[in-house]
Amino acid sequence: MVSMAYSLCNLLTFCLVLQAMTAAASVAGAEELQQEKDRVKDLPGQPAVEFRHYSGYVKLRPQDEKALFYWFFEAQGGVLEKPLVLWLNGGPGCSSIAYGAAQELGPFLVRSNGTQLVLNDFSWNKVANILFLEAPVGVGFSYTNKSSDLLELGDRITAEDSHAFLVQWFKRFPSLKTHDFYITGESYAGHYVPQLAELIYERNKRSSSKDSYINLKGFMIGNAVINDETDDMGLIEFAWSHAIISDQIYYGIMKNCDFKSDNLTNLCIKYAEGFLEAYSDIDVYSIYTPVCLISSNKTYRKLVTAPRLFTQHDLWHQLPSGYDPCTKDYAEKYFNREDVQKALHANVTKLPYPYTPCSNVIRQWNDSPDTMLPTIQKLLKAGLRIWVYSGDTDGRVPVTSTRYSINKMGLRIQQKWRAWFDSKQVAGWVVTYEGGLTLATVRGAGHQVPILAPAQSLALFSHFLSNATLPSSRA
Repeated sequence: MVSMAYSLCNLLTFCLVLQAMTAAASVAGAEELQQEKDRVKDLPGQPAVEFRHYSGYVKLRPQDEKALFYWFFEAQGGVLEKPLVLWLNGGPGCSSIAYGAAQELGPFLVRSNGTQLVLNDFSWNKVANILFLEAPVGVGFSYTNKSSDLLELGDRITAEDSHAFLVQWFKRFPSLKTHDFYITGESYAGHYVPQLAELIYERNKRSSSKDSYINLKGFMIGNAVINDETDDMGLIEFAWSHAIISDQIYYGIMKNCDFKSDNLTNLCIKYAEGFLEAYSDIDVYSIYTPVCLISSNKTYRKLVTAPRLFTQHDLWHQLPSGYDPCTKDYAEKYFNREDVQKALHANVTKLPYPYTPCSNVIRQWNDSPDTMLPTIQKLLKAGLRIWVYSGDTDGRVPVTSTRYSINKMGLRIQQKWRAWFDSKQVAGWVVTYEGGLTLATVRGAGHQVPILAPAQSLALFSHFLSNATLPSSRA
């Protein structure tokens, strides 16, 4: 009798295991089918290419109403042997697809007033598989069917949702799960990237399943918001040293504004308004390039892209920005086209608002830590490779801010400050610190480095991925 009961128990266990395996195989099969459905085949204006690309939605969790939109490009010249890199733009509330993919480092750049795509000779998918993500919900094509979700957004929710996206996305693209994984981004991604990296690191430590493990190796951030106090101070000093603001405004701010406090005096506010007015006719994100005249009368709503000293001033949100100098306008028109949305499997729920490079439906941001420096130091100690780069003609998060912020960590220098080269010319300057941190500048580039220095940005990215020393001579 005991033997029969034991046999029945074994049989029941086997059946349960078989049932679980069958269910898992069914889910995996559905995800692989969805991968093929996500493949982009007839994108309007696209030049012919040999690599494949995919776009579509990933639902984050069964119990909620959120879905994030992605665009993924396989690496040129071989998918299997190259790493996977996630790119994030900042804002918060700005699209990694409208900016990163379509204007900066993607293989197709939008041109001709939103009617044409041209091949990017310096696309980052030449050296890596590149994944662009629109996060959080309310950005670009990413959506939620629960309107209250838009009132709960902040740094924490963005990291949680981005991590949930990655876990689900790897189920759709399982062949990429074992690849070395890196996160990159710019601007407010100085918050997004370290916070997501920390979440991955902590979840990996607690992970008992291969399904949720992510093979994170490091991250790279450019012109990044990482420490409010030094971001503010460097912003003012950059404007003064580049003859944008007067001595009176510079000394007035330095005397009357406390960069460590949110308590602003009337005199501080007065001088801060003068600072903003000085930038009103040029592009704060690229101080030496022309502004886009066809959009000079348009205002682009930004959220908290400015340091806390300036976020309360309406004029900050009206400063002109754009690089071709009109590529942002082109991207906005392109992604609002119905034929483009159909080809990208986008806007399937017919959003009640038009596509915009920066969100107009996110009205508040609930949490934004003053500093990312402790997070960066924690991840350095954990062994992640971390590079920070800065285009040195950006007035928004200038190189002065980044240097002040890095110096605040008190790291020991391993290789001293020196020039680095690309195509036999000085591409910028670089310093390496003990523990794995590299700080590099890109000469003549603004806030969005890949636009104004595409060759140098690709060289920088390639050296980051291979953990190679940037060239120290013209040879």
